[in-house]
Amino acid sequence: MPKMKTKSGLKKRISITESGKVKRGQAFRSHLAQNKTTKQKRHARKATTLSSSDFKRYKELI
Repeated sequence: MPKMKTKSGLKKRISITESGKVKRGQAFRSHLAQNKTTKQKRHARKATTLSSSDFKRYKELI
């Protein structure tokens, strides 16, 4: 059985940290920014890690 291919769209959106966690960008940044608070936009700038429950679903795609 050949190896599964990595999903190339996911590969561009995440990166794996040295400790093995998955780093991802925040959502809700692309448009309609005038309706969002300054705090929402400021917090969305910073990257965050994928939760452990989501990591179980994404593990086979990486």
